[in-house]
Amino acid sequence: MSKAITKVVLAYSGGLDTSVILKWIKEVYQCEVITLTCDLGQEEELAGVDGKARSTGAGKAYIEDVREEFARDFIFPMMRAGAIYEGRYLLGTSIARPLIAKKLVETAVKEGADAVAHGATGKGNDQVRFELGVNALAPELSVIAPWRIWDLKSRSDLNAFAEKHGIPLSSGSKRYSMDRNMLHLSFEGAELEDPWQEAGAGSYILTVPPEDAPDTPEYAEVDFERGNPVAVNGEALSPAALIKTLNGIGGRHGIGRIDMVENRFVGMKSRGVYETPGGTILHAAHRDLEGICLDREVMHQRDAMIPRYAAAVYNGFWYAPEREAMQAFFDASQERVTGTVRLKLYKGNVYPVARKSPCSLFRAALATFERDEVYNQADAAGFIRLNGLRIQGYARAISK
Repeated sequence: MSKAITKVVLAYSGGLDTSVILKWIKEVYQCEVITLTCDLGQEEELAGVDGKARSTGAGKAYIEDVREEFARDFIFPMMRAGAIYEGRYLLGTSIARPLIAKKLVETAVKEGADAVAHGATGKGNDQVRFELGVNALAPELSVIAPWRIWDLKSRSDLNAFAEKHGIPLSSGSKRYSMDRNMLHLSFEGAELEDPWQEAGAGSYILTVPPEDAPDTPEYAEVDFERGNPVAVNGEALSPAALIKTLNGIGGRHGIGRIDMVENRFVGMKSRGVYETPGGTILHAAHRDLEGICLDREVMHQRDAMIPRYAAAVYNGFWYAPEREAMQAFFDASQERVTGTVRLKLYKGNVYPVARKSPCSLFRAALATFERDEVYNQADAAGFIRLNGLRIQGYARAISK
C-alpha cells in the first residue's frame, strides 16, 4: 500500500490552473498544501501571489527570488554551450524548469513534504522537465500531476470549479497561453494553433515590431570572461541585471522575435511565438567572440554536440549524466573565450561588427593580403596535392 500523502509543495503561479489545483489537491488528498512561486524575472506577474495562495487554502506560501541563480547557474551555462533547439529556439521556457524542480525539492525537504505537484498538462514538455528533475534530485518524493488524473478537461471546467469554490478569477481572460521569465516570453494558443495564420500583435510584448524600431542603428558592446558575459557598454553587471539591460536594448530594436513550429518531446508538433531580445544579443555576441578565441577543431567538435545538448535541455534532462558530461566539455572550451564584441542593432537584426580578445588566435601577419614573411604560398601546392589523392582516386573509380 502506498504511503498516505500528508503535505504537498505545489509550483504555483497564481493563475487559474494552479489556483484550481491548490484547492483540488486539498479536497482530494485532504492534506496540507504549501505553494512555491519562483521569481525568475517575470516582473509584475508576482504581485499578490502569496496572498492569493493563502486565501485559496495554502498553509504556507513561499516566493523565492532566484533571478541571480537562474541567470548564473542555468542560463549562462546554456549560453556557454551555444545551445539552440532545432536551429532557432533559445530554450527560454526549458531552462527555467530544472531550477523550479530544484526549488520544489528543497522546499519539500525543508517542510517534510511527501510530494510535489505541478500544473503542466499531459500534452506538454513541462511535465517531463519537472518530473525528471524531481526524479534526479529526490527520487523518494511522489509527484502529483492533476491534469493527467482529474476529470476537469477544459478551461470552462476550471472556471466552473473556481466559481464553485470561491477562487477569485481575473477580470480579463488571456488570449494566449504565456510563459515569461527574464530570458524570454512565449505565446501559444488562439490563432497560433493555425500554422498558416500570422501571429496577432498581442503575441509580442517585449519587443517593438521591427518596422517601428528606430531608423538609426544603435551600437552595443558586450564583455565576456571565460564564456560568461560580465559587462554591457563597459558597465559591469550581475548576471540577472545584464540580461535585463540587454532585454531593454534589444526590445526597442525589435530583436529576438521567433515564430516557429517545433517538435515536442511527447510526440506532437507545436507552433509558438517567442521573444528573447537579450538572449539573442548574447548568443550572437558569444558566437562571434568564439570566432577569434576557439581552436578550429574544438569549435567543430562543439558544433557537433550542440544539437544533442539542446535536445537534453529541451527534453528535461538537465540533471542527466550526458548533459553534465557535455557541459564539462563546453566549459573547458570556454577557458579562453574572453574579450569584447561590438554589435550593431537595427530593425530586428543583430550584426557583430568588431571583436577583440587578449586570447585571440587571429594572426594579422598570417592572414594579411599584403606581403608577409610567415606564410609560404608555395607550400599550398603540396597540401592540395595530398588532399586531392582521395578525390582523384574516387573520380577514376567511378569513371570505369
